[in-house]
Amino acid sequence: MIAFWENRTNAFHISERKRLGCAAHLHHHLELVLFLEGDCVGFADAERCEIAAGDAFLAFPEQVHRFESHGPERLYILIVEPELMPELSSLFSGSFPESALIKGGAQDKLLLEAAEQLLAMKNPETVAQKAIRKGLLLTIFGKILQKCALTDTHAGTSNAFRAVVEYCTAHYDSDLSLSILERELHISKYYISHLFSARLRISFNDYVNSLRVSHACRFLREDKHSITEIGSLVGFSTLRTFNRAFQKQMGQTPSEYKKSIGKDKL
Repeated sequence: MIAFWENRTNAFHISERKRLGCAAHLHHHLELVLFLEGDCVGFADAERCEIAAGDAFLAFPEQVHRFESHGPERLYILIVEPELMPELSSLFSGSFPESALIKGGAQDKLLLEAAEQLLAMKNPETVAQKAIRKGLLLTIFGKILQKCALTDTHAGTSNAFRAVVEYCTAHYDSDLSLSILERELHISKYYISHLFSARLRISFNDYVNSLRVSHACRFLREDKHSITEIGSLVGFSTLRTFNRAFQKQMGQTPSEYKKSIGKDKL
């Protein structure tokens, strides 16, 4: 299964859809689908899931997933940056679902009410609204995780690709190279390079830059650091390399991105 890296820059997204089908992809966010009507087939890594009305599908960060739709559907889809729920962060970083399919996961009344409130809220702006959003997200994912069997990612079940992605996620702000990963993970750097070209159709360097730019967008939205500081925080050695990588990924410079955020808030 060939997948593409989806560089999501928003920390949170929720929508109601009538069709889910999409190509194989992965990102740094959690992706939760609550199926209300219809059915489809979902894939998470090598797992094939028959999803029916009332079921839920949960893809963890860095997990390759896709969907095949065959008819009318109605569903809620939530795509959430794990950092919005620090209380659950240890679960998202230290474990992995045994199955992405959660039978009956979309039948919980309290969970559905929380999702509907998030839909009505749209984009929270005030501190109070963001606190409410966090509470609703904790309700939803707390309910889902109760129905989801998790396994320790360090129990030897992770494949080579997941091990590489997890290492990069944990060390994106440090020096990263194929030689460093070869030394730290005892996986051939040539094999690692092949994994990225085969599964994501991008180079290892482009993947690392995409990861860093994704985190840079979060820092830019928070507006607590200068652009130079942010470039250093996410692992770029110079402001020039930060600007060049950001422009390539986002189609605009960090300064332009920051200005566009300010306009959206007006």
